[in-house]
Amino acid sequence: MQFYDLIATSAFGLESVVAGELKGLGFDTVKVENGRVLFTGDSADIARCNIWLRCSDRVLVRIKEFSAFDFEELYQGTLSVPWESIIPVNGKMHITGKSVKSKLHSVPDCQSIVKKAVVEAMKRKFQLEKFLEDGPVYKIEISMLNDTAELTIDTTGPGLHKRGYRQEQGEAPLKETLAAGLVLMSRWDPSRIFSDPMCGSGTIPIEAAMIGRRIAPGLKRAFSSEAWPSIPEGIWNRIRNEAGGMILPSSFKISASDIDRNVFEKARENARLAGVDNDIDFQKKPVQEFSSRHKFGCIISNPPYGERLSSLTEIRTLYSDMGRVFLKLDNWSLFILTANDDFEKLFGKKADRKRKLYNGKIKCNYYQYFGKPPWKVQMKENGMPEV
Repeated sequence: MQFYDLIATSAFGLESVVAGELKGLGFDTVKVENGRVLFTGDSADIARCNIWLRCSDRVLVRIKEFSAFDFEELYQGTLSVPWESIIPVNGKMHITGKSVKSKLHSVPDCQSIVKKAVVEAMKRKFQLEKFLEDGPVYKIEISMLNDTAELTIDTTGPGLHKRGYRQEQGEAPLKETLAAGLVLMSRWDPSRIFSDPMCGSGTIPIEAAMIGRRIAPGLKRAFSSEAWPSIPEGIWNRIRNEAGGMILPSSFKISASDIDRNVFEKARENARLAGVDNDIDFQKKPVQEFSSRHKFGCIISNPPYGERLSSLTEIRTLYSDMGRVFLKLDNWSLFILTANDDFEKLFGKKADRKRKLYNGKIKCNYYQYFGKPPWKVQMKENGMPEV
């Protein structure tokens, strides 16, 4: 059995969440770095991680790391890799690159050198001068950081946020991977009421429903490494069948509302495509009218920031209204993602914790108001001291 050095990449701020997901999948040894988590796995693990990881952007195989201060070192380091044992004769070799704080700062030149070395390595086995490259895709990335070259191959293809359900989206969509991260960080579970009173295209409630139902996010999509001869088709079929058998029946209701009817209808269709439309109760309603008779609920929402969709005056009014409505909900947990630095002041309460996250290129804070867990409230009601 062959084992690989693997990398699960992520948006900045989600690394620990991805590490937790990997541990939940049985990977005991993981190493967290900026924007990625390192671990080791076999072919089945490549399939399992692509199908199950909710917050990672993609899964890479790390091929080699070496110092490269000039193009000759980059060429020789790349040539030393047994590419002919990795890529089939008809493999499509797509080279991407990036360079940070390195003497080899020209990314196109780095890509050209790597492609030349890979082709030369392929000639060692196949004795061809030209390769058709009409087979499975092998997306090779050359990453230069502080004069250290890292060669990786992408096993995913289109990013893992491409679940396949979001055919329709609002004007400022939240990535599915980030939405899932918001839910996982909240520690919500289906025994509690869940609501998103500004649901937009429905990404947060849909991801919550998929988590609650234990629906693997990659169950309905394809991955580039499925076509690799080194990963037998039977592995993918087995893991998909296992994942399909783990889906839980509907046993909860999530409430989602929005004032925009057009966006609201898109959210309903997205939920249908995700297979969770029976788990989400959609309503057209402004956030100012939100209320609930339930206790210990959980609100997770991504309201407008001010950089998009609305004027600053409207944003300030919206955040003030949110505070007026949400803070009436005794013992609820509130989780709000926004890039507006004045949120706490406008909302009317300082967060118990805030966490820096990136929504695309927009730096945001995830404001977390934990409320009180039910057992603490019950102890107080029974006259028992909290511990």
